[in-house]
Amino acid sequence: MAAGLIEHVNVTVADPERTARMLVDLFGWAVRWKGPSALGGHTIHVGTEAQYLAVYTPENAIGAYAKAGAKTGGLNHIGVVVDDLDAAETRVQDAGFEPFSHGDYTPGRRFYFLDADGIEYEVVSYA
Repeated sequence: MAAGLIEHVNVTVADPERTARMLVDLFGWAVRWKGPSALGGHTIHVGTEAQYLAVYTPENAIGAYAKAGAKTGGLNHIGVVVDDLDAAETRVQDAGFEPFSHGDYTPGRRFYFLDADGIEYEVVSYA
């Protein structure tokens, strides 16, 4: 049996356009698709040809979705691998986000930041 690969992760955000712009600016990704969600609301797929984040907002206000990461089974963080951690941190800071929990470990280095929706990102480099 072949190993499975993660194709995408779907996260609920307040403004998918804002989040998609952030991901493009910080990580050099591209918008792959955008349009109405099958469940109502609006979704944008942003990432690479092989993998992406689906950033989604429901038709009505986020309501109950807003605290999805604060419950058991909720999202902990999204890990993104970059070649140049220092350059990525500069882009994160220039975008107005505050990096925290820097760490060097075998085999890489990392830091975290929270986006405008409170979603935590781990940015890691193995270079």
